[in-house]
Amino acid sequence: MFRHVPPVPEWFTADGSALGVALVFPLQGPAGIFGPACELCARLAAEEVNRAGGVLGRELRLLPVDGGAPPREVADRVAALVDLGVVQGVTGWHISSVRRALAPRIASRVPYVYTALYEGGERTAGVFLTSETPRDQLRPAMDLLTRERRVRRWFVVGNDYVWPRRTARAARAYARRCGAGIGGEAYLPLGTDDFGPVLRRIEHAEADAVLMLLVGSDAVRFNRAFAARGLPARCLRLSTLMDENMLLASGPAATADLYSTAGFFASLANQDTLDFHGRYARRYGIEAPVPGSLGESCYEGVLLLAALLERAGTLDMGAIGAAADTVSYEGPRGLLHLRGSHVRQRIYLARADGPDFDVVTELDTGGPRP
Repeated sequence: MFRHVPPVPEWFTADGSALGVALVFPLQGPAGIFGPACELCARLAAEEVNRAGGVLGRELRLLPVDGGAPPREVADRVAALVDLGVVQGVTGWHISSVRRALAPRIASRVPYVYTALYEGGERTAGVFLTSETPRDQLRPAMDLLTRERRVRRWFVVGNDYVWPRRTARAARAYARRCGAGIGGEAYLPLGTDDFGPVLRRIEHAEADAVLMLLVGSDAVRFNRAFAARGLPARCLRLSTLMDENMLLASGPAATADLYSTAGFFASLANQDTLDFHGRYARRYGIEAPVPGSLGESCYEGVLLLAALLERAGTLDMGAIGAAADTVSYEGPRGLLHLRGSHVRQRIYLARADGPDFDVVTELDTGGPRP
């Protein structure tokens, strides 16, 4: 018997009139800062799917699971929900350590749509991925900044788990290809609040740019400490995990010369993004958390999960896997297609401008556009 068995929700009925989906997103820890946006975006998508007729003729119901808990604990809870027949799918934003604990437990039994940017390489059958990987997200951003901003020496600061470490390994190769180098690396526990030692290392390394691979509130505290030490005048920062909620928490004085790269920014002025913002504002009001790339990814996750099931016409995992490469869906990031279990999408580079991002350019990912 698994530990941490969650209570069965009131809406669960054995007759299968509802289709349950575990929404795994952070309610605690460093990533908790954008957890509310994750939940609201996912709920908006579920409501829209249900108004359009649901999934396989059934109402889609989301069951929140705290993805900010320890990975094994999260995996126990979600696996228990699958065992009980409460959920027939899983989606949400959570760090790679959680995904690696969860995928072996459930991916062969229910479809698992992972929405967080990650280090790449996930090939577990039954896992489908909507977000960015270093090849398309980090590689072209480093190339452009090296060329346009004359970066010659990078310094990597990340949390100490699989995503930052594997992304940094890729960054070393990208830097060499651009004619630059990595002057140092530092990996810190999740929840770090003293950045003094690593800031001194950045100074001594005489870095032109810092690659930030920090999660949520850790990145916020790093931004503040970085600015307080006067380092924005000496080197730029590039993050692959930075949304508008984190900008707001950092404060405008702490985000000078800070770049981010992602498949979605709230400031994009295309019709898909504007339509999404209109629906989000009508549903939740203008004071709701900003639906930046991290929260919005959970909207994408619900849409992809619904599209997978509808295309297969069944909950059978064999049929879902067989149909996966023919699946597409349309959302705030445009019309997207699933290929090799990964969604292909446009990637942008943006620069912080107060509480918002100014999108600088669409990056050349070197592959076919969606």
